[in-house]
Amino acid sequence: MIYVALLRGINVGGKNKVDMKLLKETFERLGLKNVKTYINSGNIIFSDKKRSAKKLTELLETAIKRDFGFEVRALLRDSKNIKAVTEALPSSWTNDASMKCDVMFLWPDRDSPKILEQLTIKPEIDDVRYVEGALLWSVDRKKVTKSGMMKLAGNKLYKNMTIRNCNTVRKIMALIKEAGFDE
Repeated sequence: MIYVALLRGINVGGKNKVDMKLLKETFERLGLKNVKTYINSGNIIFSDKKRSAKKLTELLETAIKRDFGFEVRALLRDSKNIKAVTEALPSSWTNDASMKCDVMFLWPDRDSPKILEQLTIKPEIDDVRYVEGALLWSVDRKKVTKSGMMKLAGNKLYKNMTIRNCNTVRKIMALIKEAGFDE
């Protein structure tokens, strides 16, 4: 099975610093194969045929604490989920000077279309969509400060998601395909 580990809260604002080369070595010591990292925000593609996602998550979180000295939550998604999320992103959505577009990957216990009811969404500004495992959120860059997205950090759901911009998610999918992992 091909997985992407999305680590929450590493290398953000100078906190929880993790060198990607050392992180790759941590994954390899666990017997994971074809380990590839993408940017410093904690995106690791790998394969494993022996263990469940739940067991892998436990192993990864324990190994990261052991090797780096702090706790990090890991969210695993298989390549099929990353593909579904990527395909659900409208092709016109970008993360650039004109638009802010984020993918908010949800922990399993929060993964439900009903999560939309728990968020501050301003329909005249925000375009928010649910896809299994994630929320897709787009807003015009000029209106970001008025967006419901700005209230997300104060919402109790915030700690039960890990956020990547849409460009990063598309690149992760491209890396999966380049490595021949697309299932």
